[in-house]
Amino acid sequence: MAFLQRQVLKRTVEEAKRAKRLIYRSSFSTVSSASSSVPDAPPLLPPFGYEPRPYTGPLADQVLEKRKRFLGPSLFYYYQKPLNIVEGKMQYLFDESGRRYLDAFAGIVTVSCGHCHPDVLDAIMEQSKLLQHATTIYLHHAIADFAEALASKMPGNLKVVYFVNSGTEANELAMLMARLYSGNLGMIALRNAYHGGSAGTIGLTALNTWKYSIPQGEIHHVVNPDPYHGIFGSDASRYAKDVQDHIDFGTSGKVAGFVAETIQGVGGAVELAPGYLKQVYDIVRKAGGVCIADEVQTGFGRTGSHYWGFETQGVIPDIVTMAKGIGNGLPLGAVVTTPEIANVMAQKIQFNTFGGNPVCSAGGHAVLRVLDKEKRQAHSADVGSHLLGRLRALQERHDIIGDVRGRGLMVGIELVTDRKEKTPAKAETALLFEKLRELGVLVGKGGLNGNVFRIKPPMCFTKDDADFLVDALDYAMSKL
Repeated sequence: MAFLQRQVLKRTVEEAKRAKRLIYRSSFSTVSSASSSVPDAPPLLPPFGYEPRPYTGPLADQVLEKRKRFLGPSLFYYYQKPLNIVEGKMQYLFDESGRRYLDAFAGIVTVSCGHCHPDVLDAIMEQSKLLQHATTIYLHHAIADFAEALASKMPGNLKVVYFVNSGTEANELAMLMARLYSGNLGMIALRNAYHGGSAGTIGLTALNTWKYSIPQGEIHHVVNPDPYHGIFGSDASRYAKDVQDHIDFGTSGKVAGFVAETIQGVGGAVELAPGYLKQVYDIVRKAGGVCIADEVQTGFGRTGSHYWGFETQGVIPDIVTMAKGIGNGLPLGAVVTTPEIANVMAQKIQFNTFGGNPVCSAGGHAVLRVLDKEKRQAHSADVGSHLLGRLRALQERHDIIGDVRGRGLMVGIELVTDRKEKTPAKAETALLFEKLRELGVLVGKGGLNGNVFRIKPPMCFTKDDADFLVDALDYAMSKL
């Protein structure tokens, strides 16, 4: 009886909170864009029927002190007072005190199904009980089953899979393939791109904040087809001409390959000008190069409209790289290519100790099943459309929002002090970033100036979560 009373009381409290949220939200639904109304109360997190375990481990200050002593000084952390995150469940995270946060950044666009999704956990734990590691020198069904499932998601003749441990590794391998297959060295990437931080992929990356002064190696960065900041607006043809000009005047006329994200992640959720990749792929292939799609952040239905980001541009690449969401937090990446290109790797021994590890393969395969079973691509389209609609309405209320962009659950909000000049609102972004944390929302930051909020949550993120996020932004911006 006492248990039932507690459950009834819990539901009553949750319903009251829900009602309060709806009343709060409705107070803004009738506000015109010209209104200067200011929210008078902070929004409340949507109800969530889960209680985190009591935490008895080291506290934030102790963890930070140990981290500073024993981990590399190049590591950075978010927030003036960094959070000690100790538990996660679906689209929420919990700190050492048990406080719940809406995770709108998904471990840097990595948690696709949701934190600690039970189906993924079961697959990982069951495989761990049987065999954790053996490498590909022996047979095991997990890697073959996973490769088959992944290949079934690819268009055209993209049917050969190489498993690695990260997006950086995937892009390293893709660049190696491009050079071996084409017989050329020169790679083309976009300005504002991020493709990794290794000695090789750091050359493909084109944001100075992520690059060290080391040899970049036969890599050229062409003008970024950015509809908001780009010199040619959304004119894909003029951006594509820059690629042709580089090949004509900056190379022997032959290149190894071209690599691009369809929506630039670290660069601030920048979606390429429509039709750009179709034109550039034709140019690059005529110059003997192969075309690489970096799907590390855009893959697996996150864009909503398509399973792969490159499909939004109507192209089929020669090589596709992926990581992050493929494993829902497991250290897992992959390169998928054609049999013809894959054959060049057989010239020598190509081996990856942990690539295709039985545990990671079982977990990655489970991720694909969950995304299909729960229809997360369609869900991302539906919730993402709702989120973008509300954000664009918010843009009408707050001049600091210069641009709202993206697809599905891969969204960017660029903050500016002057909409005409598009001056980065660096200080204001930092203040809002802290305020959102105080309100219970964790977002990412991107762009060269760090003035773009990256909204890329786990794909179980709901419309109620989207409403809470926008209401929190509205409240925080109204207090600037």
